[in-house]
Amino acid sequence: MNAPQTNATPGGSQFVDSSLSALAIILGGGAGTRLFPLTKLRAKPAVPLAGRYRLIDVPVSNCINSGITRVFVLTQFNSASLNRHISQAYRFDRFSNGFVSILAAEQTPASKDWFQGTADAVRRVIPHVDGYRHDYTLILSGDQLYSMDYREMIRHHEETGADVTIGTIPVTSDDAPAFGILKTDADHTITEFHEKPSADKLDGKESPVSQDLEDQGRVYLASMGIYIFSRDVLRDLLESNVEHHDFGKQIIPEAIEGKKVVSYPFTGYWSDIGTIRSFYDANLMLAEPNPEFDLYDPDRPLYTNARMLPPAKIESSFVQQSLIAEGSVVVNSQVSKSVIGIRSFVGHNTTIKNAIFMGADHYPWQKPENRGYVEGPAKPGIGEESYVEGAIIDKNVSIGKRCIIKNRDNIEEAEHENFYIRDGIVVIPKNTQIPDDTII
Repeated sequence: MNAPQTNATPGGSQFVDSSLSALAIILGGGAGTRLFPLTKLRAKPAVPLAGRYRLIDVPVSNCINSGITRVFVLTQFNSASLNRHISQAYRFDRFSNGFVSILAAEQTPASKDWFQGTADAVRRVIPHVDGYRHDYTLILSGDQLYSMDYREMIRHHEETGADVTIGTIPVTSDDAPAFGILKTDADHTITEFHEKPSADKLDGKESPVSQDLEDQGRVYLASMGIYIFSRDVLRDLLESNVEHHDFGKQIIPEAIEGKKVVSYPFTGYWSDIGTIRSFYDANLMLAEPNPEFDLYDPDRPLYTNARMLPPAKIESSFVQQSLIAEGSVVVNSQVSKSVIGIRSFVGHNTTIKNAIFMGADHYPWQKPENRGYVEGPAKPGIGEESYVEGAIIDKNVSIGKRCIIKNRDNIEEAEHENFYIRDGIVVIPKNTQIPDDTII
């Protein structure tokens, strides 16, 4: 097999020409129960991020910024809004070969079931993928926040002569039990895999890392769920054990036994947006003065649907360490350490602290007969003299006047008619209407 062409950058480094050597498959995930109620009406990758993006924009943007413009997104649960977003956001030049294509679970003569797991999903779409020339298949998750140049990972795959390359991130012993832990030798070759080992069984599972990481105690390599497979290797692994439905639990351990599987160590920011708490923390991190993930990097932009909305309007308000998306209006209010999404309306003398507002699909003053999207209350936004702290307010929510939304009793988990508490965070589901003077 001929090696892909490389292009020299002005700095002299060589990058793999990934436009034809690799294509990407992004896994849309299952029902997303740990992110419920944000996944009550949408797939995990369709959950809004940073007020104007969606989680799916992260891996798609990483692909585009890495020169990988042939991307398949596998969907199954609550996929309507995800499909709509992708069709609106990613339209490539007709003179290029690029595309972002949805592949939904389908009945075929070979199978009448839905996807049974990550590996089963990829196995069943291989006939659609094989029509495109490629040497490597990049498999990604649709619910993570990070910035990575996949060309460097492909180059590492080639230089090590790997059959499979797994993106890994160094973690401490406190974090290791939450991940699949990979043990490597000095040449990055993976020799062992341990699925979420308990804290008392971590001895001997350390891997060689830099002195700086060792000093931080980050000596355990956690799988990021990011894989590169050489084309024929992927098909061999998927076809040899058709009863194996999951990459992390079955395919990867099998590959370690009979193939050359190497680690691609990644030390940048990475967050698995798998729970309400991780979603909440990642969003508020983005509003910090110097966040670990840079939304403002001109060389690695985060792409999304271009909505053509007006700038945000802030009237006589105090705003501190917050993101306020386009189309929003904040009137004589206080907003601190929060994320305010598109078309949000914040009424007079309202206070918002450590909160996420996902915005709305229309303005509260827009006449119903002029709206293209009709779900949700007539007037989304938050009314005057209300107080919101430590909460996630989903899209198209209407909060009345003089409301108080705060987990004052520090409850960890709860369910009520108009709200949920998850990981101590109050979550108001999409399209909910909270009456005036409500106290939560």
